[in-house]
Parts: sequence; C-alpha cells; structure tokens
Amino acid sequence: MTDSVSSPARAFERRPVFSWCLFDWANSPFPAIILTFVIPAYFAQAVVGDAATATSQWAFMTGAAALVIAFVSPILGSIADQGGHRKPWLVVFTVILAVGSALLWFVEPDAANAVLLLWLVGISVVAFEIGMVFYNALLPTLVPVSHVGRVSGWAWGLGYFGGLVAMILVLFAFLKSDPPLLGLDKDAAEHVRIVGPVVAVWLAVFCLPLFLWTPDPVGRGLPATAAIREGLAVLGRTLRALPRHGQLARFLLARMIFTDGLNTLFAFGGIYAAGTFGMSVEQVLMFGLVLNATAGAGAFAFGWIDDRIGAKPTILIGLVAITALGVPLLLVETTLWFWILGSALGIFIGPVQSASRSMMARMTPPGMESEMFGLFALSGKATAFVGPWLVGLIAFSYGSQRIALATVIPFLVIGGLLLLTVRESDRPENFSG
Repeated sequence: MTDSVSSPARAFERRPVFSWCLFDWANSPFPAIILTFVIPAYFAQAVVGDAATATSQWAFMTGAAALVIAFVSPILGSIADQGGHRKPWLVVFTVILAVGSALLWFVEPDAANAVLLLWLVGISVVAFEIGMVFYNALLPTLVPVSHVGRVSGWAWGLGYFGGLVAMILVLFAFLKSDPPLLGLDKDAAEHVRIVGPVVAVWLAVFCLPLFLWTPDPVGRGLPATAAIREGLAVLGRTLRALPRHGQLARFLLARMIFTDGLNTLFAFGGIYAAGTFGMSVEQVLMFGLVLNATAGAGAFAFGWIDDRIGAKPTILIGLVAITALGVPLLLVETTLWFWILGSALGIFIGPVQSASRSMMARMTPPGMESEMFGLFALSGKATAFVGPWLVGLIAFSYGSQRIALATVIPFLVIGGLLLLTVRESDRPENFSG
C-alpha cells in the first residue's frame, strides 16, 4: 500500500482548503443551537415541562440516532469509495439536515409536540453525522500530511466561531429583542422556534464554497450496482482485517469510548443548565456563546500543537483537562461556578475532536478515505447509544441530572487509558487483507 505522504493531490491550495474549512462554519450552528443549547432547553422547559422526563426522552432519541449512524455510515462510506464522487452524498445529507432543521418551526410549546420534535432532531442528527463521513474523507486528499493537524484544527475552530456568530444572531435578533425581528409572537414561542429555519438558511448559504471549489476525488468509478456490491465486500474485508492491525484498531476502540463520553456531555449541556440551574433559554444560549468562543480558541491553538507534538498527546491533554474540570462541574451549586468551569472545559473539547480527526487522516490508506472515515464515524457511534441511554435510565430512575451525567466521567478515563497504549504513526497500514 502506498504511503499517504507520497499520494498525489497533496499540494496546499488556499481556496479549496478554505472552502473545505468553511463547511464546518456552515454546519456547526446545528450542533450548537439545535442539539446543545436552544432546542434542548426549549424542549425541557416549554414542550415537556419536566427536566428529568425531558432528559430521559432526549437520551433515548440520541441513542436511537446513534444506532442508525453506527450501522449506516461505514456502509455508505465504503460504497462511496468504490463508486464515484463523495460530494453528491454530502449534498443529499446536507439537504436532509437543512429540511429537518427548518421544520422545527412547527413544534409549538405543547407536550403533544414532543414526539414531533424528537423525530425531527433525530433524523437531522443522522443526516449531520453521515454527512460528516464524506466531509472528513476529503481532508487526507486535500492537504499534505504535515498540514493535516492544523487544517483540521482550523476547520474545528472556524466551526465553533460559526456557531458563535449564529448564536449571537439568534440571541439579539430574536430571543432578547422586544419585539423580536420579523414581528414574531413570543407567546407562541415563535422567537425560539425560528432558530430551526435560521440554522437551515445558514447551512444552505455557507456550504456552497465547498461544493463549488473543493475538489472531489473520484473513487474507483464503478457503476452504482457494482459499487454497492463491491463496497459491502470491501467493508467486510476491512472489518475482518482490522483486528490484525493493532494500532489503528486500538485507536478506534479508544476513540469509541471517550467520544461516547464527550458526545453525551455535549448533548445534555443545555438540558443540564436549564434543569439543574434553572437557566432560561436566553441564559443557556449566552452560556453557549462563551463555551463556543473558548472551544474555538482551543481548536485553533491546538491545531499547531497537534502538528508539533502529535495528535495522541493533544488528545490526552484534552481528556485529562476535561475530566479534571468535569468532576467539579457536576458538584457545584452556584451558576457562577458552572459558568467558570464550563467555559474552561470548552477550551479542550475542540482539540480532542480535531486531533482525533487528524490522527485518523494520518493513518488512512489512500483511496480508502470514505471507508476509513466510515469506520471513524462507526467508532464514534457504535456505542454512542450507551452514554445517552445510561443517562436517560439513571435520570428516569433517580430523578437527578447530576447523578445521571456523572456516568460520563468513566468513559473519558477509560478511553484515555486505552489511548495511552496506541503508537501514533503517520504511515497508513495495509488493509489489503
């Protein structure tokens, strides 16, 4: 297998790289506004009206979505590698994401609409995560291996700041404005429900540069039927061969565990702030602004650190810091300390996510980018239902958000300890099996 360093199409070209990074800016308002801060708080306070019940229902929705993602993403990634281009797949899932977000406008503040909200968010999460398989797969074909860490960090950082700008827009144009922009009715929660269409329009506008200017390397170019047949066969061979390639398999296992903890922590941040600290939707969004600012700064700064010291040490630094800050975050009683610890924790979330992607890009054999990032997505979602479902079960059983979210910490610790045993390398391993 040819070393990815010597693979062609590795010249650093500014416009394609910037366009690729801008896609993170385009889609990041979805996890920030829809998944973490505004819609979860709205769901808990205005739709369901009970924090523990909302936490439980949200947990089972995110867990079910994770199961779908885990099953579908590696299959589609493998098929895309055997077939034609990857960007058409990204277009399809971007459209689904935009439509699902826009339809949140119709979720009025009534418990009868809880199921509708959960379905819309669940479908949108699946589209978001599967789209990221094809987006991430473009990275190792776009830049030389020496720049993978910083470009991945730039994109994560740009994404956090994209979420930040979108949240500022939502906060001051709709949530804090009286009357809200467009004359929206606050009694019907239209000033909150508008965030869905805002996210959809933002995504539609800022995704265009990637589709226009970022090159789309062709897979093997097989016809659709042959691509499906060969893609499934290759995926099977890859999964069977994976245990024989200990370093990559161990990395994916470690990431599977600590990412489950990170995703669970992020997914319930808004509901935790609203339920335990009684923060309003506006206050939760303001906390999200600060968190995104610190996370974006961390992703930018650690992008260069990643290229200097390696992805593995960068991930480990982040996991240790998140654990050290997360424990007191679950114990504090005052909103002030919640703000302080949560803001500091944000600095290290972006670097862990970004460095995980750059480590995978360095270890990916050329020509298998979508397939490998399908497995990368699988490692992030194969057990991703465990964390949310565990949180949901404990929240339902004990009626305590603090006890429920404490289950996140062991995921971070165990994943970090397993990562310690991985030998980082920028040479791809042979998967010809």
